[in-house]
Amino acid sequence: MSHLQITTVRFRKACDFVTAWHRHHRPPVGHVFSLGVSCDGVLVGVAIVGHPVARRLDDRQTLEVTRTATDGTSNANSMLYGAAWRAAKALGYIRLITYTQDGESGASLRAAGYRVVAERPARPGWDRPSRPRTPTGTENIQRTLWEAGSAA
Repeated sequence: MSHLQITTVRFRKACDFVTAWHRHHRPPVGHVFSLGVSCDGVLVGVAIVGHPVARRLDDRQTLEVTRTATDGTSNANSMLYGAAWRAAKALGYIRLITYTQDGESGASLRAAGYRVVAERPARPGWDRPSRPRTPTGTENIQRTLWEAGSAA
């Protein structure tokens, strides 16, 4: 029987794992902390937690899970979300947010005690004439905002 355990993981290693396993995002450019989950000593998932990407949500009391990625090991993602919230609380934060894209069930988030806060409409992306951006492939997709803490 396999045993899942939360582990420490350095940012570079977490980013390498996201590159190898995430379905639609590249690794983020920074973090506040990263976590891993191992199964019998083998890394099977990571969570990267940073400041909220949306400036209006960056109130110094909130962090955002900017990426999770697993190799498909059962319960690994839920375990990462739960551990991320416990770590954020231990650091003095009162709210942890994350997003799912349209078509993702959020089952791991519900299992870890997160709740839906808002539905965000699809947007065309970050590219503007005044600041050109390279498309990431996630433009024009509706998102759901989830949170742990505060009123959750």
